[in-house]
Amino acid sequence: MKYPVVVHKSEYGFDVHCPLLQGCHSQGDTMEEALENIKDAIRTYLEMVSEGKKG
Repeated sequence: MKYPVVVHKSEYGFDVHCPLLQGCHSQGDTMEEALENIKDAIRTYLEMVSEGKKG
């Protein structure tokens, strides 16, 4: 499944978040790094939600 993300360029790099997953944020020095980081953050978020439903 694909999740939309919003990227914001700041003086410090790139901030990115996934509006569909509350609290799922990341960042990176470059756009590419920020996008890779948010992919990892989304995977981790979904794993945590899945584990919470099991327990």
